[in-house]
Amino acid sequence: MGSQEEASRNLDTLPKLLRWNYLKHGDRRMAMRVKDRGIWQSYTWKDYYEKVKSFSLGLVKLGLERGDRVSILGENKPEWYWAELAAHCAGAIVVGIFTDCIPPEVKYYLEHSDSKFVVAHDQEQVDKILEIKGQLPLLRKVIYWDPKGLWNYRDPLLLSLEEVLKLGQAQEKENPQLFEQNIDRGQSSDIGVICYTSGTTGLPKGAMLSQRWLVDGVRAWSQMDDWNEKGYQYLSFIPPAWATEQGLGIGGSLVADVSVNFPEEPETVQENLREIGPQILFYGARLWENVNRMVQARMIDSTALRRLLYRLCLPLGYRMADILGAGKTPSWLDRVLYALAYQTVFRALKDKLGLSNAKCVYSAGAAVSPEIIRFFQALGVRIKLFYGSTELGVVSVPRGKEIRPETSGPIVPWAEVKLSEEGEILVKSQFMYSGYYKDPEATARKLKDGWYATGDFGYIDEKGHLIVIDRMEDLKALAGGKKFSPQYTEVRLRFSPYIKDVLVVGGEDREFVTALINIDLENVGRYAESKRIPYTTFTDLSQKPEIVELVRKELEKVNRTLPEYARVKRFVNLHKEFDADEAELTRTRKLRRTFVEDRYKDLVNALYGENPEYAVEAAITYRDGRKGVIKTAIQINKMNERSG
Repeated sequence: MGSQEEASRNLDTLPKLLRWNYLKHGDRRMAMRVKDRGIWQSYTWKDYYEKVKSFSLGLVKLGLERGDRVSILGENKPEWYWAELAAHCAGAIVVGIFTDCIPPEVKYYLEHSDSKFVVAHDQEQVDKILEIKGQLPLLRKVIYWDPKGLWNYRDPLLLSLEEVLKLGQAQEKENPQLFEQNIDRGQSSDIGVICYTSGTTGLPKGAMLSQRWLVDGVRAWSQMDDWNEKGYQYLSFIPPAWATEQGLGIGGSLVADVSVNFPEEPETVQENLREIGPQILFYGARLWENVNRMVQARMIDSTALRRLLYRLCLPLGYRMADILGAGKTPSWLDRVLYALAYQTVFRALKDKLGLSNAKCVYSAGAAVSPEIIRFFQALGVRIKLFYGSTELGVVSVPRGKEIRPETSGPIVPWAEVKLSEEGEILVKSQFMYSGYYKDPEATARKLKDGWYATGDFGYIDEKGHLIVIDRMEDLKALAGGKKFSPQYTEVRLRFSPYIKDVLVVGGEDREFVTALINIDLENVGRYAESKRIPYTTFTDLSQKPEIVELVRKELEKVNRTLPEYARVKRFVNLHKEFDADEAELTRTRKLRRTFVEDRYKDLVNALYGENPEYAVEAAITYRDGRKGVIKTAIQINKMNERSG
């Protein structure tokens, strides 16, 4: 392959990087490991390369051609990575599908992407595909990697991963040069992945990401944030159907020599996180909110001594966070006091959360309350809330220790940002997506003279930091003409340990702002038990007078930070949680605002009426597909005059 420098210049695709890492490390270094039945199973770079080679050649033997689409439907496991790289090596395009998608959603992704092959995790995912196979004429094979429960399936569409690997090994004997030739044919302009958008404003669109996006974009990011070739550990639990995992996990492992770890189950992520102690970590906004609620709830339940120490130390942590966030140097007294607080409280807390070794800690995908970022900064965990998208990659990210909770940091060197006259964020990037699959009209609508219209409202402050306020379409005007941001209020309310989700409502025909609240069942249930408040169901608990008052106090805290016209005046505790299976949330847990407002329009109207309660009869869909109806009375609650 020539000198190392010559070889590195030609590493413009993920398959070439896989080969490079194999030649560089062989079986001397771990590439990935997974916890299986309580034991960590490791795979070296040689194992990774050999699995991908056999898998890729097996797919070719089954008829996979360059440019074909291969969908993958499963949890974060080594097999997902093998399947994706196997498809890339054969010149095919990968489509990721979220595991909690129901059969009609799976059908949309497979049909829209024209997928010919599906790689599925287990019986649950295979059953979804078999249910809709008659509606998918292009589908050739479904390959599964976990055979449990599938031993008696006789559908000719099905093949096990082991069978495909054997086909690949036979293909290699017939044509020993084919795999290397396929890798060499790859170019940086090749489409590697189709990542579907969250679909908050309609049907999901398939954003086409090139090998350049996956390789050069990730390389620039890893070098800028100094996690390139550091030997860092990463725990992979973000769905690979999301572009962030494509960058940090799949791309990061190959580009930046990051070792990837896979949890045993989604439920064991926190436990495995503590075992691994990764240096690189990504949590979506909702997950940081969940961890924050968990910490606050456990402190409420803790001993009197621990609560006292926590209350004494947290202000010291906040002071240090504010000093560093402002780019200032702490005094010797601040450093000494913080060191005492860290050793007394924060060190153990970070260890329990699996954050002891965390160096590059990220969040993105939705707004995170500045209070949450400031809280974790106080513990010594510097969350970098970066701004980006599937179409653009990373656009802005905080640098060094100057992390200000309200911003997403300066613009990255490979991107440009400007604002439209309306305040919309427009972006140019060296690592743009290659358009939407089968939708040139949508691509043309988003690109204006080379600038990508993000649809987000924000501004750049005097220090060059990008501050994202809300979606352009979600800014609301009240009857008096003044505009407010529902998201601003929502993210701050979700800082509360007792509020899991919230929809803030207003409009040009409304005089004031209202809110639909989802209580956090676990934390509010714990509160109810501590106060000896009896309850039976989520619905019953949400309407208890004591719980209504609990939520009212949380609203009062946020109302104090808002101008008078933007304060929440009335609210309801909803009788049920917002649910992705009922299309109220996207698969990445973003609220489908327009859909939810329309679905609950009668309840919203009741919030602006005079009746003290509203009788609701709502259709619900259970996880097994059964449908039911909830009938209950929801209390319309008014805020106290002093708080809005």
